[in-house]
Amino acid sequence: MEKKNTLFGKIYLALLMVFFYAPIIYVVFFSFNRSKSLTRFTGFSLRWYESMFRNRSIMEAIGYTVACAIIATIVSTIVGTITAIGLSKSRKVVREMVNQVNNLPMLNPEIVTAIGFMLFFTSLRIQTGFTTMVMAHIAFCIPYVILSVLPRLRRLDPNIAEAALDLGCTPLQAMWKVIIPQIKEGIAAGALVAFSMSFDDFVISLFTTGPGVLNISIYVYANVKRVNPTINALSALIVYVITAVLIIVNVVPIIREKRRARKDAVMENAG
Repeated sequence: MEKKNTLFGKIYLALLMVFFYAPIIYVVFFSFNRSKSLTRFTGFSLRWYESMFRNRSIMEAIGYTVACAIIATIVSTIVGTITAIGLSKSRKVVREMVNQVNNLPMLNPEIVTAIGFMLFFTSLRIQTGFTTMVMAHIAFCIPYVILSVLPRLRRLDPNIAEAALDLGCTPLQAMWKVIIPQIKEGIAAGALVAFSMSFDDFVISLFTTGPGVLNISIYVYANVKRVNPTINALSALIVYVITAVLIIVNVVPIIREKRRARKDAVMENAG
């Protein structure tokens, strides 16, 4: 009975992986197709990537996407890190209350958040465009940064910061020279998550952008019903970027831990 359950679990997992990853593999595979066919592979070619980089509209969409993701990542990482440090020093009641509020954007359906941003900008009579899209991206990226930094702060010895203050550091110096170096891995992870969330966001971008300002996701949505293999190349580009970010987030910490373990082993052997 136990073997049957194990076999069933493996089959279920395999089908689930196929369901999730087959469409992505299909898009990437046919982005290298020589012909326009989306059902028959006629030969390897980079013509659609070349066409993508020659298309002015696509390059503008890539430019808006990258610029928005970089700005949102920088601002949300700074604000999220400072907020997380402040929460770690706050009273438990305040910390729990802010954590619950911080979880709301992540638990809410994205469409609800998007409509909320749209109504907010409309009520203030703010003209939607690149600026409003960036503001919305910053707002929904901050909770992910806080969520990445807080676990690192919980493992941090609180006496370290107090010792720095006793030795003459100002609170700002203690944060910059003592706390931040100890939690830099959590900050980096939060920044990478923020970048990936902003880079491939569609729903919130659609409701907060203005005429003539399209990111990659909106451009793909607007052109996906046309038989245009260039869209395959553009979609594949998103897959490459997000995959690279995920590899960095998951693999780099493992490599660092192994290097740290080797150094500790060398020091123990030397001692």
